[in-house]
Amino acid sequence: MRNIVLTALFCLCTLAVHAAGATWITAAGDSVNRPNTWIAFRKDVTLSRKPRHMTARIACDSKYWLWINGRLVVFEGQLKRGPAPGQSYYDEVDLGQYLQRGTNRVAILVCYFGRSGFSHEDSGRSGLYVSADNAAFDTGREWVSRVHPAYGTATGEQPNYRLSESNLRYDARLAIDGWQTAAQPRRLGFAPSAEIGTWQSAPWGKMTLRPIPLFRDYGVKAAPYELHAGRDRDTVVATLPGNLQVTPVIDVTDPQGGHTIDIWTNHSHMAGTWNVRAQYITRPGRQQYESLGWMNGEQIILYLPKGLTVNGVSYRQTGYDTYVQGTFSCDNDFYNRFWQKALNTLCVNMRDTYMDCPDRERAQWWGDEVILASQAFYTLSLSSADLMRKGMLELAGWQFPNGVLHAPVPGNYKSELPGQMLAAVGVYGFWNYYMNTGDTATLRAVYPAVRRYLERFPLDDTGLTAAYKATWLWGDWGDNRDIRLIFAGWHYMALEGMARTADLLGRPDDARQYRAIMLKIKEGYNRCWNGYSYRHPEYMGATDDRVQALAVLSGIADASKYAAIFKVLKSQEYASPYMERYVMEALFRMGQGEYAMARLQKRIAPMVNDKDYPTLFEYWDARKRGFRGGSSNHAWSGGGLTVIAQQLMGAQPLEPRWRKFKIEPQYVTLREASLSFPTMSGTVSTAFRRSQDALSMSVGVPARTQALVYIPSAHAARITVDGRPLAARLIVTDSQLAKPGHTAVWLGAGDHTIHIAR
Repeated sequence: MRNIVLTALFCLCTLAVHAAGATWITAAGDSVNRPNTWIAFRKDVTLSRKPRHMTARIACDSKYWLWINGRLVVFEGQLKRGPAPGQSYYDEVDLGQYLQRGTNRVAILVCYFGRSGFSHEDSGRSGLYVSADNAAFDTGREWVSRVHPAYGTATGEQPNYRLSESNLRYDARLAIDGWQTAAQPRRLGFAPSAEIGTWQSAPWGKMTLRPIPLFRDYGVKAAPYELHAGRDRDTVVATLPGNLQVTPVIDVTDPQGGHTIDIWTNHSHMAGTWNVRAQYITRPGRQQYESLGWMNGEQIILYLPKGLTVNGVSYRQTGYDTYVQGTFSCDNDFYNRFWQKALNTLCVNMRDTYMDCPDRERAQWWGDEVILASQAFYTLSLSSADLMRKGMLELAGWQFPNGVLHAPVPGNYKSELPGQMLAAVGVYGFWNYYMNTGDTATLRAVYPAVRRYLERFPLDDTGLTAAYKATWLWGDWGDNRDIRLIFAGWHYMALEGMARTADLLGRPDDARQYRAIMLKIKEGYNRCWNGYSYRHPEYMGATDDRVQALAVLSGIADASKYAAIFKVLKSQEYASPYMERYVMEALFRMGQGEYAMARLQKRIAPMVNDKDYPTLFEYWDARKRGFRGGSSNHAWSGGGLTVIAQQLMGAQPLEPRWRKFKIEPQYVTLREASLSFPTMSGTVSTAFRRSQDALSMSVGVPARTQALVYIPSAHAARITVDGRPLAARLIVTDSQLAKPGHTAVWLGAGDHTIHIAR
């Protein structure tokens, strides 16, 4: 992973060094700013020697594909706009390995979305900017270009209003064959480009270096398919190895040409909405085509006229550049399958941002992001942290003048969900990011925005968070939401996160202020305790399980209330899959891990056991609804993955970057289990196996770190560590760390085995 501290310092800064002669360019003509316009750019550059490195800074609105000497170098470059309203990102690409001595043919295809959505702000103007270490590559009139005539917008229903992408149509009869490498592109209709702006000029504004890696290209792979003959047209169904982000590749033969092939996935119409699909118009003969606008799904579906021959269906999988490095296994197949489905869902929801779903919205809702990023810390390679840092800086960058933080951003959605915003900036969001990364610079960068936002939440005369006015007072999907207490719980934990941040940043006055407000909320919240549960006096619905969970997680509820709260959580099941993650953790915190696992299995089993979908759903009953109004790939439903890692396996950081961490398993449900995952300090691992006679544990501690391990035995004489009786020097004597019924030990770097005799 890149140095996150230095990157955070640069991520909101403009490029200091760039070629003064480079300009924004576009093709000549009146059609260049129409939605879904595709523009081809070319330039030949002659080099006297092959460079080892050649950094190019590339920006466009909205996406680009880059070839050098006919070789595809970047597949879908550029991020959706932007870091803040009216601002843009740019990429840095090292071209050195692709260049040669002599003539180098540089080709860039730009797709201009031309419309805003929940994940993109339209600039209103197509454009390309390139500035390189060698000024010969800089964009200007020497670059030739033309609107690519084969690209257009497919007929029929367009993607729903949340998406900035349009349905792509490609007419092969109008293709510009060989344009990426043609020696004389002007013969193909190319003309000098129009210069339309300089670095940081409107409408692209302040430029920010791309804070995440270029997307990973897995290459093109064949997909098995079946042809189903129909009366008027045939249907081809190609099966993918999962729910993937793909660009379909088709190989067909048409004796005549001029026929339209509709290219769908099984998610092109999903969740009650029209999503992304494509069309291809054939030319005579055999032909291959890759539709460059990515789709997602488990199947690629082709609808084609009679008389065409399908020679093959392939796909190019792309996505966020991260790898699965975490592992989990146990002796209960259900939880193994749950973990895998949660991981599948997480991976398909990562690209420009963490997404709530890859089909209907592709939007960075922060209630989702908090849960997705938490899963990533226990499953994916370290590059995944870059995506959360990008989201944090965007959330602050898009703050309204009145202090409101809103999501999703970037894009055209302007409503506030205060519950999600409070969750984002609190202990489960920003502070959790810091504990996993140690990235103080990003916390410092977003602190002023969060401080301004929290000023919008005064308390009423009861000590609780005052009734709040927002566009959407969303507390969770489902019924029986005690909104006032839901918001008060999230407010309390937002203040807790900010108090810790203020301590870290050397702002003691702020920290005292936040903790004073927390004390008042805690008192007010506890005045809502009726002896059996927490209920706001204005709330008339059934007792809300979410509110009880937040009281436990925040520390507002003390242990004396746990028995009563447990009774509520055994009888009330109103939390959606979003809030169920917090209910599950609350049960573990109260020592009710066995029921936490049972409740999760009971509620999520229809998703996990569904053989048709390798991902988790947005709602409990989404399949019964036919996914109308709810997606089949919502990663917030995998929140239990984090709880299993943190609570059942007991792996949690005590210091930033996991320099110190604890291993405190709760031995419920499973007889044996193992977990390993990467951290900024190295790989952490833990496992246990228990029987009637003994318990064995293993703990992997990275170099220059320490693990606080809780061994479930108060009798140190029964414990061996690495084959030797437990040494007294390892035993923790600090009363603040000791726990009844356990022996706590500090273990240094290495792989350790612990055995406890019954």
